[in-house]
Amino acid sequence: MPLLPRRFERLKSVLDRRMADLTVLLEHVEKPHNLSAILRSCDAVGALEAHAVNFEGRTRTFNSTAQGSQKWVALQDHATICTAISHLKARGFRLFGTHLGVDARDYRECDFTGPTAFVLGAEKWGLTDEARDLMDEALYIPMRGMVQSLNVSVATATLMFEALRQREAKGVAPTAGEGLAPDHYKRLLFEWAYPEVAAWCRNEDRPYPALNDRGELLEELPRTVRLRC
Repeated sequence: MPLLPRRFERLKSVLDRRMADLTVLLEHVEKPHNLSAILRSCDAVGALEAHAVNFEGRTRTFNSTAQGSQKWVALQDHATICTAISHLKARGFRLFGTHLGVDARDYRECDFTGPTAFVLGAEKWGLTDEARDLMDEALYIPMRGMVQSLNVSVATATLMFEALRQREAKGVAPTAGEGLAPDHYKRLLFEWAYPEVAAWCRNEDRPYPALNDRGELLEELPRTVRLRC
């Protein structure tokens, strides 16, 4: 079925607000409910992608909590926490680790308007010592009850929405695609609009066809490929 113009506009409106400089890094967070809820929060605030380090040999699964958000928020795997952190720091991210250390700051006192990565640990143990030692800054979410921690998915949502609040208040939250490099935006828009055609193009090692303002393909494709649209 051809892509409807209103669907194309919806895809563009979401991509216009995506932020490549806001992400999360999950260390051994593997429960399907938590992982699904975290990706849903990332999608809700406009984070482009998330990162994860898993136990070797574990199969990742999602449940209905994700509401399909795993289709719109890429989850990048890393072999170790060190390689994941090195990857993010090389891209200019400041890493905020969640743990109750003596130097940890109230998350509301931190500045999340620059490139920000929240690093959260496993449901029972939190961050490993190795991860904590590599953070740029430690933060915590104040509690008034007997339990001194939130569920990891709730903590992620709290931090991500605070980052969005700060960016909106400062006027740096993207609204017209400025959160992504132009080539990246163009590539993602095509992949979101025509995922099966994009897969065919990658398999054929050929560029994506151009789109007009209504999201229509401007190139005649083989019939077998057109049927996938």
